[in-house]
Amino acid sequence: MKLGVLGVGDLTEKMVRGLYRSKSGIELLLAPRNRERAEALAKDVGCTLLASNQDVVDAADVVLIGVRPSQVAELAAQVSFTPYQALVSVVTGVPVSELTKLFGTENCSRAMLSAASEINRSTVAVYPPDSPAEILLSSLGNVVSLNTEEHFELATVGACMNGWFYFLFHELEQWFVKKGLTAQQARELAFSSVEDCVAYSRHKQPTELREIGAAIAPPGTYTAQGLEVLNGLGANAAWKTASEAVFELLTEKEPG
Repeated sequence: MKLGVLGVGDLTEKMVRGLYRSKSGIELLLAPRNRERAEALAKDVGCTLLASNQDVVDAADVVLIGVRPSQVAELAAQVSFTPYQALVSVVTGVPVSELTKLFGTENCSRAMLSAASEINRSTVAVYPPDSPAEILLSSLGNVVSLNTEEHFELATVGACMNGWFYFLFHELEQWFVKKGLTAQQARELAFSSVEDCVAYSRHKQPTELREIGAAIAPPGTYTAQGLEVLNGLGANAAWKTASEAVFELLTEKEPG
């Protein structure tokens, strides 16, 4: 399979590196958009850099677009797709109906991944199910197929949460460092705590997460006392508020 990439940015570069790392056998074709970055990536992982966006579309079986939402219409005006050529978009907030209208192909799907696609450990949210995106990107991590576009936008909020976690881990790490641990010790404690929590939660499925937490934090324990402080500060409520705000932005409809 030949995969063409229109827009080599941070996420699409990580996806390309993950596909190369997985030895998937996919031939990777890059457009000259962001030329310096595209040239460096082509040299690093053996992709082919073509002369124009249209050259990439003409040569590819599947085209991956990864530009900013405000640039999608401009990009669509520069290329011509065949009516059923496969297009996979990792552009946030642009629905399949709009992609179909702009690019003139009925075979459009959406995907949302994280930085961990570079090491083949990303959540790979795709819409619709059984689309080219699902097969093409399966080597980049754990595929979650969504049945509706609204559910896909919820998965996009999950991708935002993924980014927020880094800031949370940083704060925890820095607290340990200020208390005297080395940076390496602090990072290992923060990361290992999260990893064992996820592993145990998977082991205890389908037990509710709150039930697992309650068993660890019965009244009078230090864990319960810390949880009381967090609840008093609205820490958990803040995460839900942020999630709602992002979801509302993602599902806003353009007039007309």
